[in-house]
Amino acid sequence: MRPLLRQLLPALCSAAARALLARRAVPMALRPAEGAARAGVDARSAAGAAPDHDGLENIQQKKIFKENKEKTQQSEEPHAPDSVDFLMAEMPFVDTDIEDEHSMHATSELSIKKKRKRTTGREIEEGTERKKKKNKQYQPNYFISLPITNPKITGSIQAVQDAIVQKDQRLSKAMVRSGSLHVTMLVMHLSSEEEISIAVGALSDSKVFVDDLLKGKRVDLSFQGIDHFRNQVGFVNLAENDHTALLKEIAETMKKIFQEKGIMTGEERAFKPHLTFMKLSKSTELRKQVKKIDPSLYEDFKNHYFGDEILHRFDLCSMLKKKQPNGYYYCESSIVFGKSHEADLVKEALRRETQALLPRLNQIKELLTSPEIRTKISKELFEDRHNSNSKWKSCIDSESPNA
Repeated sequence: MRPLLRQLLPALCSAAARALLARRAVPMALRPAEGAARAGVDARSAAGAAPDHDGLENIQQKKIFKENKEKTQQSEEPHAPDSVDFLMAEMPFVDTDIEDEHSMHATSELSIKKKRKRTTGREIEEGTERKKKKNKQYQPNYFISLPITNPKITGSIQAVQDAIVQKDQRLSKAMVRSGSLHVTMLVMHLSSEEEISIAVGALSDSKVFVDDLLKGKRVDLSFQGIDHFRNQVGFVNLAENDHTALLKEIAETMKKIFQEKGIMTGEERAFKPHLTFMKLSKSTELRKQVKKIDPSLYEDFKNHYFGDEILHRFDLCSMLKKKQPNGYYYCESSIVFGKSHEADLVKEALRRETQALLPRLNQIKELLTSPEIRTKISKELFEDRHNSNSKWKSCIDSESPNA
C-alpha cells in the first residue's frame, strides 16, 4: 500500500495546485463545486486504500493505478518556465486566501486614510499658524488721527475719568491721557520706511479732496453722551448731524486714496467716529482683574455734553513709536485745513511745549523754596560779587597814570 501512496502523492499535489489556481480564477459564488471535486478525490483515495475483497475492485484499482501512473509521469516532467504551475509556485504568499489579501488591503487602505487625515489635520494646523503669523505681521501700526485740542472737551473727560477712578481705583490703568485724546479716521499697516513715505504722500493728496468736500466751511464736531464697546472700551459719542455725515464722507475718501496707493487700510466695517477715554486693553494686568467695565460707574455722565471740536487737522501717527512729552502720538506728517486755523495751530503747539516744560519748572520752584538751597545760592552770588570787585580793583591799581 505504501508504494501506491508514494505514486499517488505527486498526482495529488499537482491536482491541489490546479485546484488552487482554479479557485483563484473562479468567482466566490462558484467555489462550492470545488468541495464536491475534492470529495471525489478523497473518495478515489479511499477506494485506493480499501482492502482487496473481490475482482471488480481489483480491476478498478488497476485502472486507477494505471491512470495515476500516467499522471505521475506527466507531473514528474519539469514545468515550463511560462506554465501556470511554475508561476504559481514562484508566487509569494501562495497559500494566502483572497479574502485575507483583501482584508489586508482594506486595513492598509484604512491606515492610509487615517494617515492622510492626520496629515491633513497637520496641514490645517500649519495653515492656521501661518495665517495667524500673517495676521500678526499685518496688524495696524499707524493711523490717521483727528486730535482733540478743545480744553473744554479734555477737561470734561478728565472729570469723568476722576469720578470713575474714585469708584474703582483699578481702572486708573485704563484711562487715556488728555494729550492722547483723538478720533481715529483710518488704520493701516506700514512695514517699511518706503511705505511710510507712500502714506505721507497719500495724506498730502487727501488734502485736495478734503478741501473740495469742505468748500471752505467750518466743521464743528459735537461730543455728547457716553457709550461702550462690549464693556471693554468707554468712549464719548459724536452727535449725529450734517457735520458728522461730512466727517464720514471724508473718512471714506481718504480710505480710497490710501488703498489706491497700495496701503492696507484695516477692516472693511463701517466707520463709526468716537472718542475713546478708557479701555481695558491698556493693561494686561488689569484685564486679568477686571473682565468688564460697569456702566453704572459713568451713569451720571450718560448724556453729558462735552463740547465742540473744530476740524482743522489730520495727523499720520505711529502706534508703536515713542509718544511726545505731552502724551500725543509720534507724528509722521500732518495736513491743515483753512488759513484761519494756522494761528490757532501755532498757539496749540506753544501750549503743548509749555505743558511739557511745566514739570521741570515746578521742580526748580520747589528747589528755590528750600532754605538751604537759598542760602547756598546767596553765598555763591556774594562770593562771585566779591571776586569780581577784587579783580576790578587790582586791574585799576595796575594801570599806569598815563593809561
